[in-house]
Amino acid sequence: MTTTPAAVFRPLRQRVSASAFHPELRRVSRFLPNTLVTPVTVWAFARLPRIVRPHPNTDAITLPSGLAVRVHQPSVASTPGGAALLWIHGGGYVLGSAAMDDGLCRRLAEELGILVAAVDYRLAPAHPYPAALIDCYETLTWLAAHPEVDAKRVAVAGASAGGGLAAALALMARDRGEVDIAAQILLYPMLDDRTAMRRDADRGLRRLWNNASNALGWSAYLVGADPHIAVPARRGDLRGIAPAWIGVGTLDVLCDESYSYAERLREADVECRLEVVPGAFHGFDAVAPESAISRRFLTSQCTMLRDRLRISTKG
Repeated sequence: MTTTPAAVFRPLRQRVSASAFHPELRRVSRFLPNTLVTPVTVWAFARLPRIVRPHPNTDAITLPSGLAVRVHQPSVASTPGGAALLWIHGGGYVLGSAAMDDGLCRRLAEELGILVAAVDYRLAPAHPYPAALIDCYETLTWLAAHPEVDAKRVAVAGASAGGGLAAALALMARDRGEVDIAAQILLYPMLDDRTAMRRDADRGLRRLWNNASNALGWSAYLVGADPHIAVPARRGDLRGIAPAWIGVGTLDVLCDESYSYAERLREADVECRLEVVPGAFHGFDAVAPESAISRRFLTSQCTMLRDRLRISTKG
């Protein structure tokens, strides 16, 4: 059998590709797809039954509008009448649910000793912009008015599309002036729809999220919307919004826009802490939550939240 040049060099290319990943992620990266979000998976996930395991410190509540919120209480609160966090799940604006992040939300609640509320916002394409953002804002105002919460010690956080919604929510809160957000925690956030319009030279290194899924998510979300209003990175004035923490991996297709947004925040005199993880792909902390780099990633977020929410350090 004749061996083709492609067959000869394929193992070499695979080794070179693998070396780009952080050593703690190299093994798992071999088994992950370039993306989990495609038209087929969006269709399938929408039809899968939701399996939610009960937890004694987690309550599923329904707001008067019918919006579902999962509320995670810590076993021991840091202070009575204290701080709270609104968590916004990812899924490219087109899939996901609040329950899928129960583990992370409970971890944050216990680590920080605060109430964590996760919103089940409406998904595109059935509910394009501004439906999800309106749901997030409704939950934010409900949380700020909660009897167990100090309205001046509320932060917002989210991953991927949830990070993009958290950034948009910080802008909406500034513009409306009803809730003074203490911090915005943005994990590999979807901030700029223009990324999906560009050619991705590193597409072979993407895991779980690539430019095709990025384009799918943004196109479903922005139907008929003005991107200069709906997209955080397109907003002209970033002054006066909540201090930010932005975390992203260097192999994430959203890395450059995270850098750019952090730079613009600093230019607008907004405190911004940028955590960049070499060799990490999109959602790496969810895939390998117990790895050292994922633990450091979470610790960095918690440090920002303790500082901005005035939470005493444990121990």
